[in-house]
Amino acid sequence: MSGAGYARALLKLSGEALAGEKGTGIDFHVLEAFAEEIKQVHAAGVHLSLVVGGGNIIRGATASQEGLDRVSADYMGMLATVINALALQDVLEKKGVETRVMTAIRMESVAEPYIRRRAVRHLEKGRLIIFAAGTGNPFFSTDTAGVLRALEVEAQVFLKATNVDGIYTGDPRRDPSASFLPELTYQEAIVQNYAVMDANAFGLCKANRLPIVVFNINQAGAIARILRGERVGTIVR
Repeated sequence: MSGAGYARALLKLSGEALAGEKGTGIDFHVLEAFAEEIKQVHAAGVHLSLVVGGGNIIRGATASQEGLDRVSADYMGMLATVINALALQDVLEKKGVETRVMTAIRMESVAEPYIRRRAVRHLEKGRLIIFAAGTGNPFFSTDTAGVLRALEVEAQVFLKATNVDGIYTGDPRRDPSASFLPELTYQEAIVQNYAVMDANAFGLCKANRLPIVVFNINQAGAIARILRGERVGTIVR
């Protein structure tokens, strides 16, 4: 990665990250901390957009394993992402960041429908966008939705926020022998089946040469450092 950094980026935030230590629901102290980080990055003039997951409220894949119809479960998961997006928007706007929530499922009472050209215009006008409701289709993860939106708004990098410092050979929380991987090719990430993102999302990045940075969201200042071009976490390219 050059020292030049990135002028337009998409950050994928998991629903679980918003739950903090509680594990479910929204931890507003955590939300506040994220919003402060995002505000600093936005203030530096970076065109930033976010895709937020819904796993802190309901995970479609898990709910379908419990016996719910997969399509219904996925739509429930998409609605959960809208709840998270509205919470994030509220906290960001209170900090003075002009924000738009755009949803892949139409619900004009709460947010704008996603229209690519309008999204690009928002970024050009210095607004921060939160993309919600995934791709609007069942069977697709919010990671895939994040990569899709990143490509559509011509982001230069896809930032994948996690609770660990990047990609490891195993789960570092369970396996003390797991070693950290500072850099990977798309092919290695797909073949080794690293569980950071699903193969669909990795495949889309590979086909379009969109670099991915996997990093620890709980590390203060990490987003700003990545966007300045510093080495943080794991880069997949």
